[in-house]
Amino acid sequence: MAKKISGYIKLQVPAGKANPSPPIGPALGQRGVNIMEFCKQFNAQTQQMEVGMPIPVIITVFSDRSFTFVTKTPPVSYFLKKAAKIEKGAKATGRDPNIASVTVAQLRQIAEAKMKDLNCADVDSAVAMIRGSARSMGLEVRD
Repeated sequence: MAKKISGYIKLQVPAGKANPSPPIGPALGQRGVNIMEFCKQFNAQTQQMEVGMPIPVIITVFSDRSFTFVTKTPPVSYFLKKAAKIEKGAKATGRDPNIASVTVAQLRQIAEAKMKDLNCADVDSAVAMIRGSARSMGLEVRD
């Protein structure tokens, strides 16, 4: 018989840096989940990734206080900032001049990396989505 799900917790945790401090501790503590066990499992699963890379995680909590979790790929904004070599995007999109630029080839690489988490039928539609994200960050897209 399957376990009864009591809820889901969505967090964004730096790869290899999960610890019981906020926001992880309070979010898991409210559901009665063993915080240190999650931190150990998450850090073990993400140790091969770049340290500090933001990893979205969906934790499924069961009624007996056990849990499972699924990690996703980092947000598109993380990849865009890394490709453009900037710390953060434009403060006022549309009013600020383009602060940096990315190429279509870089957008295609990002789309291929994010493809399993995007709601797209093919890579070309994923590139179009990521192009929109780049424009909203104040990035210029070059050919």
